[in-house]
Amino acid sequence: MRAVSRVFVLTWVAYASYYLTRKNFSVSKSAIEDAFGLDPRALGLIDTGYLAAYAVGQFAMGLLGDRIGSRRLVGVGMIVSAALTATAGASGTVIAIALCLGANGFAQASGWPGTVKALTPWVDPARRGRVMGMWSTCYQVGGLVAGAVASYLVKHAGWRAAFVIPALWVAVIGGLILVALPEARPAAGAERAAARRRLLASPSVWALGLAYFCLKLIRYSLLFWLPYYLERSLGYARGIAGYQSLSFEIGGIAGAIAIGAVSDRWFGGRRGLAGLGGCLGLAAALALYVLVSRVGAFANFAAMALVGFLLFGPDALVSAASAQDLGGREASATAAGWINGLGSIGAVLQGVLTAEVSARFGWDALFYVFVALALLAALAMVPRVLAERAAMPQKRPRAQSG
Repeated sequence: MRAVSRVFVLTWVAYASYYLTRKNFSVSKSAIEDAFGLDPRALGLIDTGYLAAYAVGQFAMGLLGDRIGSRRLVGVGMIVSAALTATAGASGTVIAIALCLGANGFAQASGWPGTVKALTPWVDPARRGRVMGMWSTCYQVGGLVAGAVASYLVKHAGWRAAFVIPALWVAVIGGLILVALPEARPAAGAERAAARRRLLASPSVWALGLAYFCLKLIRYSLLFWLPYYLERSLGYARGIAGYQSLSFEIGGIAGAIAIGAVSDRWFGGRRGLAGLGGCLGLAAALALYVLVSRVGAFANFAAMALVGFLLFGPDALVSAASAQDLGGREASATAAGWINGLGSIGAVLQGVLTAEVSARFGWDALFYVFVALALLAALAMVPRVLAERAAMPQKRPRAQSG
């Protein structure tokens, strides 16, 4: 297998596998709530601890990834994540589970900066949207498979098995990364430092970070709470709610592939403009979901798949291809970590926001909050759209004859 193909496959499998030690708590929430006598606010606080550690970890792991390389960052991060997840599944108190999940959030942060950096030297910028759109299906397929595995284990073996068994797979893949992932020659230290300074001074990084703040708040609310909402609010059975929630990632797979190809072919690499359009479509899809979510299982599934399509599309552009565009070979891990870290601050807020808004005003009100966030994400993309337009070569006026 050629080096580029090996990097693509190994990083795709690695990041997809991270979700096997990430999706467990989402699917197990109602079972853990019943086992320990918790309420939704307590579950939201556990989410918040995990995501706060994940957000801090993004900034740290981005800087570390450009220094030590992708292989060590991803391989060690996966093994540590697996150990913490298995320990959470074996724990007998809520405090122990919360501490393990919080530490796991920091370990999980190794995944995105490390895998995005690993791919940067191997992907032609002219095809970056298409390639990274296809590659970004790793986190939709990962969430889809992890959700299905966790749902099956919760139903047939209990919530503890949903933590322990997937962790074994993640540890194995982490070991494989350490021995098999090819790496391009790292940039010199002075070169990395100069690239990092240029990157962090760029308004585009902060604009994309704000857009990603909104997108990740929506995405993680749905990833962490959609099975709970379907079961507690719409009356789906526990196992069925987990399977029904997979519509989100199914739509996301198609969305990431489609928008990546569109950004290359029709937008000439202007990913900000493609992302802005996706965010506007997302706002409309979320409003539609409120109207049809109670019509029936098929309508619910289709509408949430549309939400996934229009969320994961701009999500993949902002966090992967655009980060590589901005960071280049020298600072792509920092770019990915910084944008994802800023976005993850939004994800931190989802636990409290989701629990409080749904408890006080109902779930429909929460989805209208998501509509507003999608519109704010579109607005945040405007500076990047303007920067892309300014960077386009100007056409010379035609000389007039006569």
